[in-house]
Amino acid sequence: MSERSEKPQWMNEPSLKDIPREKLDFLQKMVFESQGLSQKELMPFLMALAQRSRNARITFSQEEMTAIIEAIKKYSTPEELLKMNQIMKLMQRRR
Repeated sequence: MSERSEKPQWMNEPSLKDIPREKLDFLQKMVFESQGLSQKELMPFLMALAQRSRNARITFSQEEMTAIIEAIKKYSTPEELLKMNQIMKLMQRRR
């Protein structure tokens, strides 16, 4: 099996081709780790994630975030979209 076929579908989107693989891998790990978390557990998770991203020196431009969110939405189930919207709302409140 090739490396390309092992990636989640959203990572193969042409709009993401210029985003470094380590950034996409970091986000995929976040998505995997956040599965099953309750609304109450999401905020501490996001705060720890923000610290991990700072420690790893991973940052995203607004353009990268927009492209990534659109790519993920394209391949998400309704449940995943709901979870993503919850996370995005929590992140916006924190700003």
